[in-house]
Amino acid sequence: MVTSLSPDRPRGSEPEHERVAVLARVPLTPPRALAPPVPLVGDGMPVPCVDGTERPYLSFDAAASTGALSQVLAAVEAFVPWYSSVHRGAGYKSQLATAAYEDARAAALSFARPGRRPAGDDVAIICRNTTEALNHLAYRLRLSREDVVVTTVVEHHANLLPWSRAATCRHVECGPDGTVSLGAVEAALDERPAPRLLAVTGASNITGWLPDTGQIIAAAHHRGIPVVVDAAQLAPHRPLPADADFLAWSGHKMYAPFGAGILVGPREQFADGDPFLAGGGAVDLVDLDEVVWTGPPDREEAGSPNVIGAVALHAAIDALDKIGWPALIAHDRRIARSLRRGLATIPGVRLLGPGPDVETLPVAAFTVQGVPHALVAARLAAEEAIGVRHGCFCAHPYLMRLLGLGREEVRQYRDQVRRGDRSAMPGAVRASAGINTTDDDVQRLLAAVARVAAGRSSVHYDQDPHTGDYRPSMPAWLPRLRADRRSCFPG
Repeated sequence: MVTSLSPDRPRGSEPEHERVAVLARVPLTPPRALAPPVPLVGDGMPVPCVDGTERPYLSFDAAASTGALSQVLAAVEAFVPWYSSVHRGAGYKSQLATAAYEDARAAALSFARPGRRPAGDDVAIICRNTTEALNHLAYRLRLSREDVVVTTVVEHHANLLPWSRAATCRHVECGPDGTVSLGAVEAALDERPAPRLLAVTGASNITGWLPDTGQIIAAAHHRGIPVVVDAAQLAPHRPLPADADFLAWSGHKMYAPFGAGILVGPREQFADGDPFLAGGGAVDLVDLDEVVWTGPPDREEAGSPNVIGAVALHAAIDALDKIGWPALIAHDRRIARSLRRGLATIPGVRLLGPGPDVETLPVAAFTVQGVPHALVAARLAAEEAIGVRHGCFCAHPYLMRLLGLGREEVRQYRDQVRRGDRSAMPGAVRASAGINTTDDDVQRLLAAVARVAAGRSSVHYDQDPHTGDYRPSMPAWLPRLRADRRSCFPG
């Protein structure tokens, strides 16, 4: 942390521009420890409902993206006047922006590897999001079709598609409750040919299930197999598994929605070969017929980096560290228990995944008997001012198993989608909570879901077969919304 720009001047006596510059380099943190729930920027904003009134907006979509912590927004606002090119200028602002960017990298590395490895063993690569990080890694591992990557059917598409495109995947199946056993993972690791990599989620984005990553990583390492953990859902809720060889996560799910993600892995993995992205900043010397790549992490970050996103992520890490994992986990457990148990008791509601007494993140996927998932979400939005996600949550194989669909049913749905008709697309509704969710918020959601499950609405809804979405047949309600007819729940 920077304390002064001059060793000969006491802190607090700097000129104003230098004090602001110091603040810009050091993401702002609360002056005292906080305890969840912690409000986010924009919480409770009034939004219109179909009955003509406005209600405070309630987001239960933290698993997709979170709002910003006030400390994160304050850090960004303090930094923006000092924004400049990173690694590309001798000017004061450029030097300060570079320092802020590298401070964020160091904070991300410490967040991933608290005290585990000596400095220099690992590198943190700043990218757009978890999806880019995993695609980046799949390229840099130089996989081929002869290589086997073991993964599970629980994974988000971001931890499925990059591996299936680059290598041959061996999938570990889940049980009816959506969980994967350690024995099943070990069996997949023991099959021949031996796998090159194990790719596993740190937490399910649909059910909130928490695999025992400690045991899974130990089993893979016992067999000499490196492990990548998709920590996108895990990062804002639990400490990251420090023994994973590679980690990927995103700021937009941990209260820093400014577009930065992180890939952490051994420095040696990125020291040779051409990078995922080629361009300025990744090189030491370029001729028309030759390029000398620079060392990592710069080698992996061609182009002008997202320094604003990095500063925001640093501020979020500092804020979560200030609150502390014990308080964050206690809040998660209380909200998850109330949310999942409450949904399971509503007549007509089916909770997907592990039972309500199994510890999960505060994430719950469910269906309502006789009501399409898209209509449930539309009614919650238009009548109750509650935002949830619906559809397949970018984890189609997992959701199809949770819904108990057979191959023939899935094939029929696929044929319909290919014809441009998403009206019968299978799916569920997901309610996901965050650091700002209160017990009253959970009760408000449960009451609203109970009303949807209890009967028909007095409001008529029209379905667009092209998108599958429902909209209240009231032109005055958000008339300009989604004029492009793009679906609310693309895969």
